[in-house]
Amino acid sequence: MSDDITQALRLAEAVVFAATQPVTPRVLVNLLPENSDVDAVMGALTTAYAERGVNLVQVGGGWQFRTAPDVAPHLRKVVELPRRLPRVAMETLAIIAYHQPVTRTEIEEIRGAALSQNTLDLLLENGLITPKGRKETPGRPTLWGTTPAFLAQFGLNDLRDLPKREELLIDPAGPALAPPPASVFQPEDQAAAEPEEAPETEDEAP
Repeated sequence: MSDDITQALRLAEAVVFAATQPVTPRVLVNLLPENSDVDAVMGALTTAYAERGVNLVQVGGGWQFRTAPDVAPHLRKVVELPRRLPRVAMETLAIIAYHQPVTRTEIEEIRGAALSQNTLDLLLENGLITPKGRKETPGRPTLWGTTPAFLAQFGLNDLRDLPKREELLIDPAGPALAPPPASVFQPEDQAAAEPEEAPETEDEAP
């Protein structure tokens, strides 16, 4: 193996290890030695980590180290999991993911129930949804869509990788999506019914 390839592998490994978000091809192109084949380098690194406790995977349009699926269950004995999203938030997130860009009123129509502002705030705070402009209808309501963090959280590289809708919604015995290593965004067992607020009027444009 040439010195350039070895250096490229070491640099790629280091930046993915240090990054808190998936490392995109653009970042790698700017980091690796000139004329490096990013796909070849990341392919070699993926193979090198294939049998280890952490794997290199493509999620959210980049590369990230994730706990190997076969050892992830054992870590629950020693790793404290953050709080999970309640069921109503998972339902809302699923609707946004599959119908985006979508307004709050449209979400309520699909769910058949009013949508609490607290639910939208929770998804916003976790970086899973973001405004995608305004719909050109009276009142110009906000359009909502998912974020790259949503893809990374659920182990997806692209929205085309979304599973069937029912797989995203509920699976109390396991991850909400397959395969989201140690995903924390699973519905709480006891959170099937969040108090709902009366439908709120869409925000008016400034």
